[in-house]
Amino acid sequence: MEHHEIERKFLVAPADLPADLSPYEAHAITQGYLCTKPTVRVRKENDSYYLTYKGAPAEDGLDREEYNLPLTKAAYETLLSKCDGTVISKTRYHIPLAGSGCAACGRDLMIELDVFHAPFEGLFYAEVEFEDTAAAKAFVPPAWFGREVTDDKRFSNAALSRSGTIPEM
Repeated sequence: MEHHEIERKFLVAPADLPADLSPYEAHAITQGYLCTKPTVRVRKENDSYYLTYKGAPAEDGLDREEYNLPLTKAAYETLLSKCDGTVISKTRYHIPLAGSGCAACGRDLMIELDVFHAPFEGLFYAEVEFEDTAAAKAFVPPAWFGREVTDDKRFSNAALSRSGTIPEM
């Protein structure tokens, strides 16, 4: 299924994380990369398996095409064994951004807080997806968000997988 992903990504310092993440929906994610240009990824999210293709970002750096195709567990495991680089493991928390009021979609925005596991322990991202680029550009991040890394390719999951280390912050 085709989808256009319009998102902004921010680093979050450990001291700035919400004090208690237990009230929020959590997803266990494991993913590997078959190719990074273009991005072709396999992902397990809880008990679901996907192959994802992501195109290059548009000129504004915010919008890119994305296709997600369901996989069986066996297909996922076979493809994961063929991935290059470091397999990424993280927990993703879905945190509603109360009062953000997306007029176009009639709901509040959702923060996807990624808490990375070894070997990327200590890395935390907050990502917010938008209905359109105008909403993305108008977004004012909450005070607990750190430096924006939407355009810093070193902080893409594909780059993390290639390098195996957390970039200099």
